[in-house]
Amino acid sequence: MNIVSDFVLNQWHHVRMVKKISAFSSQIMAAFLGFAGVAHFVVPERFNPLIPYWLPGNATFYTYASGVAELAVAIGLFIPRTRRLAGWGAVLLFLAVYPGNIYMAYDWRDRDFSQQLVAYLRLPFQIPLIWWAVSIARKTPRE
Repeated sequence: MNIVSDFVLNQWHHVRMVKKISAFSSQIMAAFLGFAGVAHFVVPERFNPLIPYWLPGNATFYTYASGVAELAVAIGLFIPRTRRLAGWGAVLLFLAVYPGNIYMAYDWRDRDFSQQLVAYLRLPFQIPLIWWAVSIARKTPRE
């Protein structure tokens, strides 16, 4: 084989590997979001206290709405045709729930240190989640 064909084959192999990694990565995120989405319906009382008091309406409405959004994004990430759009949807979802995490950190400021730690660690944890979702959206080929 010549240098050009070796290069082309190596690039094609790289593209196939990136697609496999991207698909696997999106499936992991989908499982994570699917589990979280189901949890919003199974134990809404664990999520309701995270809803800022100043939002209009019932906290359970927002808990269920975010559960529906997480399930919708999870399903979209599992389907190759919708994976790119669902990746961007995950970015928007993580950005949308960030104020709730800030509220949680503020609201839990007087709790035990272990609970404060959980609340404070959620804040920087959102950054790699957003980056992960962006990378899924960008690395998924347009169909």
